[in-house]
Amino acid sequence: MGRRSAAADLRRMRLRPLLAVLVGALSAAAFVGAAKTATAGGPCVSAARDGGYSYAGHQSASRGHGVRATITLTREPNVAAGHVAGWVGVGGPGQGTDDGDAWIQAGIASLRGLGTVLYAEITHEGRERELVLLDGSVTVGRAYRVAVLEVAGREGWWQIWVDGEPVTERIRMPGSSGRWAPIVTAESWNGGTATCNAFAFRFDHVSISRGGHGAWGPFVSGRRFLDGTYTLRDLSGSTAQAAAFVAASTD
Repeated sequence: MGRRSAAADLRRMRLRPLLAVLVGALSAAAFVGAAKTATAGGPCVSAARDGGYSYAGHQSASRGHGVRATITLTREPNVAAGHVAGWVGVGGPGQGTDDGDAWIQAGIASLRGLGTVLYAEITHEGRERELVLLDGSVTVGRAYRVAVLEVAGREGWWQIWVDGEPVTERIRMPGSSGRWAPIVTAESWNGGTATCNAFAFRFDHVSISRGGHGAWGPFVSGRRFLDGTYTLRDLSGSTAQAAAFVAASTD
């Protein structure tokens, strides 16, 4: 499915056999539950550690009403097992009003044997995770302006935008308004094996919504995720504000 079709239909697709494969790769552990620190021992994370997940990115120092970034795949990924992804999002495991999982994320993912796609993932507390396929053929160098934004005047209602257009219906997340600190990160999942995946994502124009449609401000990093020997290279000349950065594996 192309991005334009998804934007025109404004419909959320429930899991179907083909998409179930994607959801299996983009699983609940996709959101970071706690700050991580740099670790020794090479770029591969042990299959026993965090289910094979590893990260390179930032979480905002403050809570917000949305997050946006221009995400670009800067080189062809090498996915030996599982997937790699670069995304923006809010919420996470245990972030629902009843301590259940609740989140919204959108970005680029590359999956072994399935190519590279633009996707959105929505997890309502106590309900089945949902996936929207926005572009089924992402190429190296193609930049997408991706935003997860609370709807102006509608507390707890969110929407995903790509290149200035809404690509989902409005999404209700009770009790979420002003509670979540946005995340911008790259991730790798090695499928529960000891293999390494190679990736490089560029995040430009990273900013956080302070409330009200279009009320954007600087994204100030409060937590840095940096596993293995992954790299985070700031492009803004500032270590305090993650206005632009590259997250990559070292291969």
